[in-house]
Amino acid sequence: MNPLKCAFGVCSGKFLGFVVRSRGIEIDPVKIKAILEMPPSKNLKELKGLQGRLAYIRRFISNLAGRCLPFSRLMKKGIPFEWDQSCQNAFDSIKAYLMKPPVLMSPTKGKPLLLYIVALDCSLGALLAQHNKQGKEQALYYLSRTLVDAELNYSPIEKTCLALVFALQKLRHYVLEHEVKSISKADPLKYILSRPILSGKIAKWAVILQKFAIEYVSQKAVKGQALADFLVAHPIPDDSPLATDLPDEEVMQVEVQKAWEMYFDGATRSPNGQKQEDLKNNKSGIGVVFVTPNNAIIPHSFALTEGCSNNEAEYEAVIAGLELALQIPIEELLVYGDSELVIKQLRGEYIVNKASLAPYHERASQLLSQFKKVNIFHVKRRINAQADSLACLAASLSLPDRETITVTVGERRVLRPLIEISEVLPVFGATTKEGEEDWREPFINYLQHGRLPEDKAKRAEIRHRATKFIMWKDALYKRSLDGMYMRCIANEQAHELMAEVHSGVCGAHQSGPKLHMQLKRLGYYWPTMISDCINYAKSCQVCQYHGNFIHQPPEPLHVTTCSWPFAAWGIDVIGPIKTSSSAGDKYIIAATDYFSKWAEAIALKEMKSGNVSDFIRTHIIYRFGVLDSIITDNGQPFRSGPLYKLYSKYNIKINHSSRYHAPANGLAEAFNKTLRKIIKKMVERNKRTWHEKLQEALWAYRISHRTPTQATPYSLVFGGGSRIATRSTNTFFKSSNTGIPNGRRKCKNKDGRA
Repeated sequence: MNPLKCAFGVCSGKFLGFVVRSRGIEIDPVKIKAILEMPPSKNLKELKGLQGRLAYIRRFISNLAGRCLPFSRLMKKGIPFEWDQSCQNAFDSIKAYLMKPPVLMSPTKGKPLLLYIVALDCSLGALLAQHNKQGKEQALYYLSRTLVDAELNYSPIEKTCLALVFALQKLRHYVLEHEVKSISKADPLKYILSRPILSGKIAKWAVILQKFAIEYVSQKAVKGQALADFLVAHPIPDDSPLATDLPDEEVMQVEVQKAWEMYFDGATRSPNGQKQEDLKNNKSGIGVVFVTPNNAIIPHSFALTEGCSNNEAEYEAVIAGLELALQIPIEELLVYGDSELVIKQLRGEYIVNKASLAPYHERASQLLSQFKKVNIFHVKRRINAQADSLACLAASLSLPDRETITVTVGERRVLRPLIEISEVLPVFGATTKEGEEDWREPFINYLQHGRLPEDKAKRAEIRHRATKFIMWKDALYKRSLDGMYMRCIANEQAHELMAEVHSGVCGAHQSGPKLHMQLKRLGYYWPTMISDCINYAKSCQVCQYHGNFIHQPPEPLHVTTCSWPFAAWGIDVIGPIKTSSSAGDKYIIAATDYFSKWAEAIALKEMKSGNVSDFIRTHIIYRFGVLDSIITDNGQPFRSGPLYKLYSKYNIKINHSSRYHAPANGLAEAFNKTLRKIIKKMVERNKRTWHEKLQEALWAYRISHRTPTQATPYSLVFGGGSRIATRSTNTFFKSSNTGIPNGRRKCKNKDGRA
């Protein structure tokens, strides 16, 4: 250590450019005086000097990004430097704030930190605070930054999530050592974790938040001077979509109505394909496409009476589109174009040097000022393809003066050779009973041909619901909540599928809700599938004959927690069975994994400890590895010498259920009951063949949905769905993401064709 740079036993001193006292950390008065004595900036160099001084003390200034927002316009390239009244007001507010600078304290270990976050229209702010010894809140760190590019279009709740993630990343060294209470008007944690699908920026934020221990506290439940000062430094604009007072409820999500979108483009063509000296000899056209908040498209195409340059045609297109938007009328508009020159001139990033474009720029700026809110974006030509096509069409048509024509654009299939047509599978069609309307027909007509019903209510309903449907290979598919696509089928096909899955090949005679989930996993959908599955299961005669008599309300079972698959197994015996099999079997020994609910079972002629030992060795250890523990009852076959030798050889723990209540092994008893029910329904005609149906019953159990795990044992063990063959339709169903975009399964015929 250098003794000349050390100081001991002092009450205050300068350290790293700040004044450190017993009461906290303060700004060096010399740095405050330098900023207070600065005159208004006259050029870009002086403005950068001011922002550099402010950046050094940014942790002491609340909402620094919001206070410096008027300066950001002067920092852009190509913008003339004009120090207007808004810049002077921002400079004066910073000086007034520095007249009474805050005192920041150092964090105290063991006490929770309070993280205040707020999201404004163009900036984010955060304050890290902590209670001192007197129980008063005191600031530790101020954070702020401006929103850029696409972040400006986030919804208010998404901006709040972004503010939380930004604060946690910047204050990582504080947050990892303390408990943090996040205080805001809306709960960003609940918004992120309650999303049905985590994708894009939401998934990225969820991964970042997993590292921290955060507790949300409503802003209404907090009272303190730190919160009051923080809210004063972050005023909410009058036109903010986030409500400032919602009595008796919490702000969970704020939905902002989608704005209108306008795509424009201009095109110029020469009559003979050669460059013309006089631009008036060219043919020019413009195209404008409006997209409504309901995703409806309104196209417009105009042929200009005089020829012009490409840039002038682009200006003509944007002016015509803005005039149409004001006639509709539209208050909020998003404008998209592929001309970088026109877009950046309208944004003020480029200067208009060409005299011929100055009148166009002045007229377009005048129209833009009449909107309540308008944003202009530059897009690539492929995104602006519709407006470009309309402009090229108008430029290529030869029209008489002042005449308007209607051009119909349709879709027609390409005529194929007769040999090709004969090999194509039949085109999908909606088939229903006579007099009954197919529920798929309105969606197919709208998606394929753009036709809507005559009834206004049905038109609005079809247009709204059609966003969740697509047409792929002449079949209708619906997108589920998890982003997968399910094939839509008619009511007659639905009845056949329910019969096949419920009582067909490998059918386990599930209840109505489980039958519905099985069909969803196979990738099928129709609007009434839940009620239809419940009614079908209730009307099954076999299920009614072998069903249980329930005399009391069902109660949830206590789930046994296991750390990894195939670590703990429950083993039990079914038998002796009164009707022995044709092979002489009278017993069934069954084992169930506590983690995945996977089951193994074999038929035995007699119950001996040697048979139990062979079953554990061949069907459990040799297939799934050495297990950690086994749970059995107190039967003699489970308490013999050969079994204890097997347990000691593989270091397996043995647990026996209570002697006073032998059926306490709940998982094994539950599987025994399920297995007996499935076998009863399969061997209704010849009961002595139950040993032949045992493995088929096991397979039906493994691919059936289990309520405790909310999945099938097969999917938990192998990580995917199983392949099921149906007799009635000669097809195979497989739960895999192949065959259709984002789909669940692919249907194949026996000859291999899709």
